[in-house]
Amino acid sequence: MLIFSPNNEVNMNILYSTHCPQCVMIEKQLKAKNIPFTVCDDTKTMIEKGFKKAPMFETDNQVMTFPETLKWVKEQ
Repeated sequence: MLIFSPNNEVNMNILYSTHCPQCVMIEKQLKAKNIPFTVCDDTKTMIEKGFKKAPMFETDNQVMTFPETLKWVKEQ
């Protein structure tokens, strides 16, 4: 797991990523906004959570798809 936390704060934001172009785009946007997050690239975990595709983003017990994550990041 990769953890990005600009202020060394604990975070509950998880980016489920396969490092595809969309995953990389979300990761760059999160970093640009200094939003702390952890990357989970364990496909077994993603399957267990019922995810059929990546990226998926989880924050405050809410799971978002790629378009939903883009919108959420822009609103931050």
